Amino acid sequence: MTSLPRPPNRLNLLLAGRSKPAFSGFRVGGGGGDGPGPHPLPKPLRGLDLPARGRFHETDSPCAVSALIASLQAAETVTIAALGHEGDGIAETPAGRLYVPFTLPGETVSVERTSGERGHALTIVAPSPDRVAPPCRHFGTCGGCALQHMATGPYLDWKREQVRHAFAQRGIEAAVEPTFAAGAHARRRAVFTALGVPGGALLGFHVRASKELLDVEECPVVMPAIEGRLDALRRLAGIVFQPGQRGRITVLAADNGLDIAIERERRKPPDRPTLQKLAAFGEAGWIARISLDGEAVVQSLRPTLAAGGVDLYPSPGGFTQASAAAEEAMAAAVLAGVKPGAPVADLFAGIGTFTVRLARNVPVTAVEGDAAAVAALTDAARHATGLKAITATRRDLFQSPLAPFELKKFGTVVFDPPRAGASRQAESLAQSKVPRVVAVSCNPATLARDARILIDGGYRLTRVLPIDQFTWSAEIEAVATFER
Repeated sequence: MTSLPRPPNRLNLLLAGRSKPAFSGFRVGGGGGDGPGPHPLPKPLRGLDLPARGRFHETDSPCAVSALIASLQAAETVTIAALGHEGDGIAETPAGRLYVPFTLPGETVSVERTSGERGHALTIVAPSPDRVAPPCRHFGTCGGCALQHMATGPYLDWKREQVRHAFAQRGIEAAVEPTFAAGAHARRRAVFTALGVPGGALLGFHVRASKELLDVEECPVVMPAIEGRLDALRRLAGIVFQPGQRGRITVLAADNGLDIAIERERRKPPDRPTLQKLAAFGEAGWIARISLDGEAVVQSLRPTLAAGGVDLYPSPGGFTQASAAAEEAMAAAVLAGVKPGAPVADLFAGIGTFTVRLARNVPVTAVEGDAAAVAALTDAARHATGLKAITATRRDLFQSPLAPFELKKFGTVVFDPPRAGASRQAESLAQSKVPRVVAVSCNPATLARDARILIDGGYRLTRVLPIDQFTWSAEIEAVATFER
């Protein structure tokens, strides 16, 4: 039975993207080569750089050899019963529940306990038929994806079950629809970490369960317009970040070019040579805007995103839905849940993703707490044609939710809050007479909590649609509609 390759040391973690894939095939099943064939498993991420398991090397230190022997002796064989909400396999053992990343239900796995309830898979003794080869060389090292090793059908079923389970935890029996999948290469917005190094910069994502940075060469999650520019974005990072300086680069594939927002941990006004280099870099035809610490320093075009035939204007590094396909699915579900002909309140409206679509048919009051988003929404409404009246208002809905008397004029209220949900707004809605409510959420747990409040206030849950916007992650969006 073949074992896993040598874990990467700290330098290899930083530069893993520059050499070889983070997965290596190995044979599973019985000895003598009669297993079902190679099945990839991620490299183990451990602090100690052990040799390849089951082999000794002339250069191995006595400490490393001792650690190897100890780890092999400590191994145990478990059966994975289910997946947890973060996508890790769960094994029930005499010592209690054990979480094992990169495993699937039904698999028999040789594991090494690492700490507490956490374990590391050494070998898959019996693989699941749902196991597939991950499409990305960085999977298992990169902290971005958790489930590339799972076949599409079971993966989407698992996401649907996460939503159903969240509602069940609140005592709500929900008929959850099949999951809408945005798919691979669909992310139009990605946030990269950058680190200045001598002669340039590293650009990528954090290593799983680590603060280390993985320098990436590919990412099958993001759109080709972003993936194909990773080397160029790395060069851009090298212009801005000095050796040892960290920050992040948010890249949005707008309809008319990349919108690149750079944020530095240690901020000071850029010097003239840096600005000149950024200006020269920004002359590339694929760049719409480059901003530095919230201020646009290069702009050849004002970045736009089409939403229902209206151009929206994202602010530098501001929130947008990460996938255009997922946004369309959300918008369709929102529009389907609206009471025809009656005014709508769009709460946590952002730059107007749902507002402008709703305003094709009915007047909309859009409420948002971020000043830049309200300004962008107002500008979009001013330039649009063929829309009903849009009133955009800035208001902190967490501190000051719309009261029942303010809600009386609306036939539908749409709310799309951050992960924390909108419990206070849900409580106000529960006391109102608004006929319909449409809730959009990136957190099934807080969505279910808010749904419980609405149902206890007299609403009836009529639809739940899960949306897989963050492909191969454990995250799941959902749209729920309510009527009274």
